Amino acid sequence: MARVSFESEIVDFVRAARADRAPFEIVAAGTRRGAGKPMFDQKTGGELPVLDVFGVAGIVDYQPEELIITARPGTPLAELKAVLAQKNQCLGFDPVDWIVLGGAHGTLGGAVSTDASGSGRLRHGAARDSLLGFRAVNGLGETFRGGAKVVKNVTGFDLPKLVCGTFGTLMVLSEVTFRVYPKPLARATLMLRDLPPKAGFAVLRTIWKSALEPSGLAYVPGSANFPGLDGIGQGAALIRFEAAEKPLSEKLAAARLLVGEAEEIEQGEAVFTRIGEGTLFRDCDLEVWRVTIPPAEAARIAAALNAPLWLGDWAGGLLWIGAQPEEAPRIRALALEAGGHAMLLRAPAARRAALGLYAPQAPALAALSSAVRAAFDPLGLFNPGRL
Repeated sequence: MARVSFESEIVDFVRAARADRAPFEIVAAGTRRGAGKPMFDQKTGGELPVLDVFGVAGIVDYQPEELIITARPGTPLAELKAVLAQKNQCLGFDPVDWIVLGGAHGTLGGAVSTDASGSGRLRHGAARDSLLGFRAVNGLGETFRGGAKVVKNVTGFDLPKLVCGTFGTLMVLSEVTFRVYPKPLARATLMLRDLPPKAGFAVLRTIWKSALEPSGLAYVPGSANFPGLDGIGQGAALIRFEAAEKPLSEKLAAARLLVGEAEEIEQGEAVFTRIGEGTLFRDCDLEVWRVTIPPAEAARIAAALNAPLWLGDWAGGLLWIGAQPEEAPRIRALALEAGGHAMLLRAPAARRAALGLYAPQAPALAALSSAVRAAFDPLGLFNPGRL
């Protein structure tokens, strides 16, 4: 394992790997290594060399008045959130650790590379919607940058959007710049009990389509036995708002006019954190999927799968599914049919090797993806095969 702390050391490592045509794995805290195909050396069948970028850490520049922060990818999420909190600010995409994978204390780079957005993504969008710019090292051992350190930037190709969710297969990040948002002065969560999935998701979509700007919309079926939610009958629709005190009370009143009487619960923040982290699935012995679909399809897909353990987030745009191995083809087929995709987030190594993180792409899209990877990493050095 090669541990680096500076961009120049990343450059040296990549150039040496390129000279030897030796692919390698990129890690920082390593909390998300359990997602995606296991990687191995195609020549020897053994483990790949590892480039550890955890030391490429620290906040480079923070301008609270401009709502911009620049940090290195090895920066722990907890540290970054703490610094932002001192100025009553936060990251809009609500980055989370995937506790379901058994790890915590993840890094900013890991959250960006895996697009690990939490429940708060609903209001401000995914990581790609907040990532303004970056510096990185490509497969030629060259440093380059994309985007800029300004909120309004329309020059050139929108490379930052390519970075998010690629699981380190395009480049080695050395710096990222994010737009940040004011931290809410107050939050409140409403809950409607004893709703079956179809009615529960309908409630969430009603709020989602309103002008109330919710910061969390989730559905938890009664069968989930979710910690902190007792006596919810068939299921619970959870609606979170954030604002100053008076506007918040107005939002709660308006929401009740739209969906009927709903109770305010004190443990809402803890519940939404557990939902985003996948905590419900941590100790189960099922394969765990994240299925991204249009929210209007959520109830139908949930009913068709009839999974033993599941819940919905993002107003139904994300389904967390715990399922038996034989359900994998049906999960992917239903997601594709609905116009979405299914990510196999957790499974034994052999299953991940066989199925991959995502289903194979259509030929035209696969050709485009290969061309993009070749442009950044011609020799396929970075996290080969992980997707």
